[in-house]
Amino acid sequence: MKTLKILGLIVVFFAVIAAAPVMNNDDKNEINGYDSDIVELAVQSEALSTLVAAVQAAGLVETLQSDGPFTVFAPTNEAFAALPEGTLESLLLEENRGMLIDILTYHVVPGKVKSTDLSDGMTAETVQGTSITINVNNYGVTVDGASVIQADVEASNGIVHIIDAVIIPQPEQQSSY
Repeated sequence: MKTLKILGLIVVFFAVIAAAPVMNNDDKNEINGYDSDIVELAVQSEALSTLVAAVQAAGLVETLQSDGPFTVFAPTNEAFAALPEGTLESLLLEENRGMLIDILTYHVVPGKVKSTDLSDGMTAETVQGTSITINVNNYGVTVDGASVIQADVEASNGIVHIIDAVIIPQPEQQSSY
């Protein structure tokens, strides 16, 4: 039953990501810069409002506003909308906070990693404690299968790469809730 719930959440996350709008150049110019921390940057972008709500529900705002630096692979609203029906709502419930924290911290890597630092097949340990896999080819960059649709959005405490899907740690990589 727990595996089915996790799989359902994963599907919902991917569905939301696929539906998320990408920031246009005006959004990027408006939020890009060292004046905003990662959370402020996300708040300024309508395309990341679902991520902001999830970060708030997980109690991770202060962490992502700290000095860092952090690299965040930020799923768009469409990415969250692509998750199976009810998954996001379920994750936002207090009793599922541990799972939400696991998923969100799986999108964060300690340090500042720019797109020029990425190489095909590389892995990076996440704040969640397990690794993501980066692939680079002629078609672009993927992180655990999610495509980077906007890279190198700079913040005062790190860097954000916008992705088109929610990435989910495998069940054996998740902490117990």
